[in-house]
Amino acid sequence: MDFQRRTDRLLLRRWLDTDREPFARLNADAEVMRFFPAPLSRFDSDALAARADALFDQHGFGLWALERLDTGAFIGFTGLAPMPEGVPGSGGVEVGWRLAMSAWGHGFATEAATAALRFGFDALGLAEVNSITALVNSPSRRVMERLGMRPSVEFDHPRLPPGSPLRRHVRYVLTATGTVPNAAP
Repeated sequence: MDFQRRTDRLLLRRWLDTDREPFARLNADAEVMRFFPAPLSRFDSDALAARADALFDQHGFGLWALERLDTGAFIGFTGLAPMPEGVPGSGGVEVGWRLAMSAWGHGFATEAATAALRFGFDALGLAEVNSITALVNSPSRRVMERLGMRPSVEFDHPRLPPGSPLRRHVRYVLTATGTVPNAAP
């Protein structure tokens, strides 16, 4: 299966070794990582890139590296991944993204995630796609809403400690028919 996708401004592709350095810079940026427990070390960033790409071989979908068509610059990732265990929607598929700050405010996350959703619904035949984020992450929540996703349920993320301002999460859902399913996990 050809996993590569194009939008008007972006190439969604498998990961290259040359993506690792800019990805490590992105993951070390405190502002980019403000809605995550902590910035990532180079080792952890490289491991995340390897896992993101391996998803394609394991599941037939994954997290694409994002490249701007006009400059060829790597700007982050978007795509589909299995939902984490222990959260509402576990066992399903989620759409996610992480972009370098220089790529914020240009609509790239929405554009790329729209392509990922099309792939999920059209090529994979998914019935629904989830997305989760910290309740306080209003930028990602706005992207989810622009994608047509709607909040389904709030929950405490099991991997975050009590008292963490990031622990309270929200699950957004979009079905292939565009309806929001029940709030049950």
